[in-house]
Amino acid sequence: MKLIIPMAGRGTRLRPHTLTVPKPLVPIAGKPIVARLAEDLAKSYDGQIEEIAFIIGDFGAQVEQDLLDLAASLGAKGSVYHQTEKLGTAHALMCAKESLSGNVIVAFADTLFKADFKIDTSQDGLIWAQSVEDPSAFGVVTLDSDGVITEFVEKPTTFVSDLAIVGIYYFKDGDMLRSELQYLLDNNIMEKGEYQLTNALENMKQKGLKFKTHTIQEWLDCGNKNAVVYANERVLEIKDGAASIDSSVVTENSTIIPPCFIAAGVQIKNSVIGPHVSIGANSQVENAVISKTIIQHDTVVKNVVLNNSMLGSNVDCVGIQKELSLSDYSTCGQ
Repeated sequence: MKLIIPMAGRGTRLRPHTLTVPKPLVPIAGKPIVARLAEDLAKSYDGQIEEIAFIIGDFGAQVEQDLLDLAASLGAKGSVYHQTEKLGTAHALMCAKESLSGNVIVAFADTLFKADFKIDTSQDGLIWAQSVEDPSAFGVVTLDSDGVITEFVEKPTTFVSDLAIVGIYYFKDGDMLRSELQYLLDNNIMEKGEYQLTNALENMKQKGLKFKTHTIQEWLDCGNKNAVVYANERVLEIKDGAASIDSSVVTENSTIIPPCFIAAGVQIKNSVIGPHVSIGANSQVENAVISKTIIQHDTVVKNVVLNNSMLGSNVDCVGIQKELSLSDYSTCGQ
């Protein structure tokens, strides 16, 4: 089995946090989005994930090495491909065409999921989906009475179905998928100005392949600050509602209300932390009341009251009592 993860998007809705860190590498409860996704999918497969291919933008050498290390930690070969033009989902996958063969899982690293990712490799294809209120922003599917997909529609302008494709797929025949994607590019078949994976899926269906759906239990969008803070809250709750505190954390005259994640080297003094707070490594918190907030590594927070906030790494924040969204290397307050 191969795992293909397209993640070249700019994450513009999550700015300023994605100006220095690609969205799939933004930590949620202490772990990057892409790492959580890859680990969940690797656990769901009874066999071995032999390769994890990451399709990225110009993220730099350190990010590439981090991704290769992630693949190695899951016992897989890591491959990195680059998408220099944003021309749609089909185009993104073809950037990794050398890895599109055999059994393939495709997972777009935009969101987090709570789901049973059991994979029946005897099926032609599996597509994870969820009902949504506004299907016009998604690719959607229609089903027959046996649960087989009858139609793929990309961002319908009139109602077709509310069953949205969430961005995780299994293909029994990765070689056929690659061939159908290549056909779209060779013949310049675009929809809404992009090469769409749903068009390739429709062509495969017309050739006799049967695709079925699996349902997502919970779909956590990570598109903007509020959504990321909420995703952090839900991930902390799903982890049994415990307080995950590294043994090196130093606390003085402070209370920690679970669920929280507090990384190595954090110092907390005269503060109330939690619930639903994640604090990255080597950060310092003093005279603070903080709830429902993400603070990344090497950040200093003093004399603050924070809720529903997101602070990047290497931030200095002093004397603030309001909701914040601060990028890396910011200074705020006194």
